This record gives sequence, C-alpha cells and structure tokens, in this order.
Amino acid sequence: MAEQIENRADHKAENTDSRMKRMRELVDLLNRARRAYEQENTEIMSNYEYDQLYDELLGLEKELNTTLASSPTVNVGYEVLSELPKERHERPMLSLDKTKDVERLKEFLGDQTAMISWKLDGLTVVLTYRGGELEKAVTRGNGEVGEVITNNARVFKNIPLHIPFQGELVLRGEAVISYKDFEKINEEIGDADAKYKNPRNLCSGSVRQLNNEITAKRNVRFYAFSLVRAEGEDFHNSRLYQMKWLESQGFDVVENHPVTRETIEQEVEWFAQHIENNQVPSDGLVLVYDDIAYGESLGTTAKFPRDSFAFKWADEMRETTLREIEWSPSRTGLINPVAIFDPVELEGTTVSRASVHNISIMEELELGVGDTITVYKANMIIPQIAENLTRSGVKDIPEACPVCGGATKISMDNETKTLYCTNPKCQAKHVKSFTLFVSRDAMNIEGLSEATLEKFIMNGYVKDFTDLFHLDRWEEEIKSMDGFGEKSYENLKNSVERARRTTLPRLVYSLGIPNIGIANAKVICRALGNDPDRVLNASEEELDEISGVGEVIARTYVEYFEEEEHRDLFRRLLDEVEIMKEEVTEDSRRFEGVNFVITGSVEHFANRAEVKEEIEKRGGKVTGSVTSRTNYLINNDINSTSSKNRKARELGVQIISEEDFLKMLS
Repeated sequence: MAEQIENRADHKAENTDSRMKRMRELVDLLNRARRAYEQENTEIMSNYEYDQLYDELLGLEKELNTTLASSPTVNVGYEVLSELPKERHERPMLSLDKTKDVERLKEFLGDQTAMISWKLDGLTVVLTYRGGELEKAVTRGNGEVGEVITNNARVFKNIPLHIPFQGELVLRGEAVISYKDFEKINEEIGDADAKYKNPRNLCSGSVRQLNNEITAKRNVRFYAFSLVRAEGEDFHNSRLYQMKWLESQGFDVVENHPVTRETIEQEVEWFAQHIENNQVPSDGLVLVYDDIAYGESLGTTAKFPRDSFAFKWADEMRETTLREIEWSPSRTGLINPVAIFDPVELEGTTVSRASVHNISIMEELELGVGDTITVYKANMIIPQIAENLTRSGVKDIPEACPVCGGATKISMDNETKTLYCTNPKCQAKHVKSFTLFVSRDAMNIEGLSEATLEKFIMNGYVKDFTDLFHLDRWEEEIKSMDGFGEKSYENLKNSVERARRTTLPRLVYSLGIPNIGIANAKVICRALGNDPDRVLNASEEELDEISGVGEVIARTYVEYFEEEEHRDLFRRLLDEVEIMKEEVTEDSRRFEGVNFVITGSVEHFANRAEVKEEIEKRGGKVTGSVTSRTNYLINNDINSTSSKNRKARELGVQIISEEDFLKMLS
C-alpha cells in the first residue's frame, strides 16, 4: 500500500514537472513572438496560433496556480523610485566558513548526508510571499541590513509573481546575469571604461536600479538556494526535499546533489568538470546538512552558521617566465596588455597567455619582460597573473597602435591608466565590416567568425579586405592559434579559394556601402550590364533611373565611390577574384520590379530566408513592411487580422499563400 502511495506521489510530481516545463516553454515562445511583432515588425506565428498558445498558458497557470514574472499574461509595469529603502533582516545573513581542501569537507560531513550545490556569484536576495503573491524582495546588504528591491524583483526573467502556496514563504537565492547577456550588454557600451568588469558587478548594478525598466532589460535571473520558512508545510526534515518543493512552486533552484563522506570527492570532481559549461558565474560550491533539525541544533559561531560550508577551488599555481607583452586593440580603440609567458599546464590545459587588463595593473605588478611570475586560473577558467617575483618594472608602452600604426595615448579614467589608439580609421575598430565581407550573401568565406576575424585583425594579419585572400602569409601563426590546427587551416584556405569565384553583385554588397543590400546590388549590377567599370563610375542620375533604387540609395552609392581609397580597394579586389557571368534567363528576370513582403511561418521552405532567396535570384525584392509599393504579401494565414494583413487590405496589396507563390515559381 505504501509503495502504491509513493508511486502515485512520484507520478504526480512528474506530471507537475512536465506541466511546469510546458508553461516555461510557452512563456518563452509567446514572448519571442511578441518581441518579433512589436520590435522587429515581423511575425513568427499567426494571431490565431498566438491566441491558442496564450489560452493554453492561461490554463496551465490556473492549474498550477503559478505565474512567472516574464509571463505575457501579466503586465508588471515599470516604476521609478527616488531611493531604495533599507530594511533590517529578520535573521542575520552570515557568511560561510570556507575551505579549498576536500579533506576538510569530509570532516564536516562525518556520518551526515548533505546537499552540495553551486555557489553562484551574483547578488543574494531574500524573497517573501504571502497569500501566494510576491510581497517583498530585499538584498543581503551587509548581512544585517539590506535594500528593498521589490519593484526590481518583479521584472526578473524567471521569478514567480504568483505561487500555489498561500501561507507565508521566505526563501533566499542568488540574482545572476549569464555570461552571454553580460557580453551582449558590454558590446552595446561604446565607452571601454564604462564596460562592466564581470557579470557580478553588472548584476549588482542591475538589481539595485531605481528605474526597474532598466532591470527588465538586463535579463536578471533568480536561483533559490535556501528555504527559510514556509508556514505549515512538512518538509520531512530534508533540505533536498525543500528544493524539490520550491521547484513545484515555480522557482528555478540552484543545481544540487545529495552527498556523503564517501561520495564527496567524486561530486567535487563532477562539479569541477562542469563549471566550464555553466551559463552563470560560480565561484565554488556549498554544502549544507540535509537533516534540517540537526543543522539548526548546531547553532552558529560569531561569524558562520555551523550547518553549512563553502568550498573554493584550490588555485593550481605555476611559476613561469614572462617573454613578451602583447598589445591587443579592441573595437573601442582600447589597447589591452596581454602577458605572453613560457607555456605551463594549468587545470588540465596548456596556458601561455593572460590578460593584464590595463597599465595600472602592470605598474602594480612592476611587470617587465624576463620577469619570473606565478600564474593560475581564476575559477578554474580564466588565466591570471598571481604575483611577479622579480619585478623589473614597466617599460616600452607602445607609442603606435600595433594594428594601424596610429598614435596612442594614455588615458586616466576612474583612477585607472589605459592605452588607446587615436586613429578613427583603425582596422581594429571596423571588425563588423569584415564580418559582412565574409558573410554568406557576400563573399561567403566559411570559418571566419567575428571572434576569429577580430583575432586576425588584432594580430595584424588582416588590414583590408584583400588581405583575406593572402592568409597563407601567416600559415604557421594561424595554425598555432587557439581553435585552429592543420585541418581548420586547410578548410579555411579552401573556403578562401572558392570565394575567389564570385559574382559582381556579391562583391558590391560585400563592400558594405550604406543602403546597398544584396537585392539592390543585383538590381544595380544587372542594370549596368554587370560591367565593373560602369559599377565603379555610375552617376546619381544613372542610378536614379533604375527601378527600385531611388534618390537616397543613388546618393550614398556615389558618395562611397567618390573616395579614392574605396575606388582603390574595389580595383584591388577585382584583381583577387574571378567575376562569374550571371546567366540572364527568362526565369532570372521573372520578378524584376516586383516587391514582396513575407510574414508568418512557412511549410515548404526551411525558413523565410529561403523564400527571400528564391525571389531575389529572379530579380525581385523583399522588404520588411507593407507599403504602397508592395506587390504581394506572402502569408499562409491569408485571413489573419495581423497588422501586415490589415495594411495590405487597406492598400489593395494582394495577399498570397505559400502554395500560390510556388505556383508563380512554376
């Protein structure tokens, strides 16, 4: 009988988990659809499908009695505060005692079972719920007094605003920002000195904003790690059970495993192997006794609770010799010093370089070539210099940029010395233009990601587009780069050779002329007889007469080729490539002068980009919005009441399905 009850309980838990998972999927999908519609003027699903999924989400929220903050069924609203009020914690939030020795963890465990989990590196937050609603959120602060951030917590991406449990619930967790979001936000900050140093700093600033609209844009997430109180609930005296229960209430909880004295070594090893795949920052592990009553009976010391322990990764140190300071320019003009040293083995990999970040840190370390230094991997991932044992002193800060040769300057911002390139045309600042040049619709050189291009540019292998056709000059250096080897280099070399056979429209598009997309490039080249000389010397009047070009495009095109350096680049590129004749057939001109808009999902093609490709290779043009110049709107949901369909009907634009479009092709 007991076994039947347990099986039913397990089945119920599995059913709840699957419904909770589906609810999260729906929230993500509907939010994606709403963003695409409102911000990108595109539709990834019909209104009918959106409404169906929305109703399904409403049903699940009602069944589970749970509503996530990011759910499209709620409108949290933004609020601007004059200050963050302070509040004293009900119980002091003590720090944890720490060790880097697994043997010390064995002593701590004794004959007890514990819960081991990530020690996330963000900002600790205490949440209080009453009557199933989020009532309050307070930061850890100094452990005694924190700041009330309730309005900000309401816009965390994954926090439940409404939960099934109706009593008072108090829990603790970590607010974090993922590495991916950290990098994305930093990329959008033009001033290098204004960039955030690490995800933790960004998270701290985001969580403590006075305007929670800013917090909402930062993609802050919350992971519960401790349940303080839940009125009337029986947790079977188990921390592990508490984590499961919090999951059933809609919370994301920190990844956790049961552990004993006998299994602690293999568990620590498991976490060590998985830290590199973590999407959010972690600076160690936490152990807490699973037996709640036992843990509470131990009380606390003046500084630490006795029921838990933190494990910090033991930094593996190696002594080595500094051979060079490499100066690495970035897209912002900032030139970062990178220490190059004799290779050493650290945490299972060979390391030979570490960022020094700025001149101030170099001066603190008195870092000079030939010095004996100790190096380690911070959090087992990022190589760092721990100490300089010989301290010969900083010298030879470059007066010229290693990429463009332009003058450098030392800037003093926030009491930190940094080096900048003053040349506005420095190649390092234009990595995006190289990314376009190698893209699929342009020269289609595979194996050159933006990150790889940035490395090539910073190392001086690439100064303009023509250099990409001569990477063999740097064969040995490229083969020795991280992520490259013999095979990768050969693949890249073959891709470059294939790219030499191209079409004139691809070459023109690859230049990155403002307002000239691949469709416009095809129209212009075709109208100019695919003649490179005419393409180089076209006048505004000549271009303005081409259907679909217009005055603005004609002006920017001519202005581009008025600059002698652009003309010279185009001529040198023509020497590198073989222009293939585009065969002009009746089919290749089928949609000449015809404008399409594509919306909604497609069934016969892999995606809308494939539909666009079919249109453009027949001389047609695809735009993002319906105007009086649009000839056809392609939408499988012809009767949709979406904005594009409504606009098409108002303007008398024909709405066709994918089937209709396929008939046009045949």
